[in-house]
Amino acid sequence: MVHDSRERCSWPLGDPVYIDYHDQEWGVPVFDDQRLFEMLILEGTQAGLSWITILKRRRDYRKVYHQFNAVKLARWTDREIEEVLNDSRIIRNRLKVFSARQNAQSFLRIIEAKGGFSEFIWSFVDQKPIINKWVEFSQCPTMTKASDAMSRELKNWGFKFVGSTICYAYMQAVGMVNDHLVSCYRHREIEHAQVD
Repeated sequence: MVHDSRERCSWPLGDPVYIDYHDQEWGVPVFDDQRLFEMLILEGTQAGLSWITILKRRRDYRKVYHQFNAVKLARWTDREIEEVLNDSRIIRNRLKVFSARQNAQSFLRIIEAKGGFSEFIWSFVDQKPIINKWVEFSQCPTMTKASDAMSRELKNWGFKFVGSTICYAYMQAVGMVNDHLVSCYRHREIEHAQVD
């Protein structure tokens, strides 16, 4: 795939999968419960690994994890999880795979209690994206008061692999914060899409 020469953030350069993710998804506000759940599971799975490792396996995760259908994941038996742990298409980390079931159960409890997940998770940024104006990535935080609060609340609901750093990466991924550098063409596009 040939990519144009528009100025981008530096982190995705050199890999077409990364560039496509940067150009199409990263920082774009997501309000769909299913997609928000998928990204939360994937961000937790990424802990201790590079994001590109997870991105390149995302299609396989969707197959193995029932397209991130929370109802199906919540009903996984221990035996089914053991079978999943033998599947070489995913990262076979026992704690992370077991946490997918627990997180699905917690996700469904939030939906039952609050009527949906999107409004709950977006409440940590007052229901609208935070538009940052970073010139270089060294300015970008790895956690904030909002990600601290999100982490605490998700843990209270029983979620695993939702530390503050993971929550901030999640906020970046689903567009709760726009952390594209101001020099990146996507910063302007995403910001303007919010105004339109």
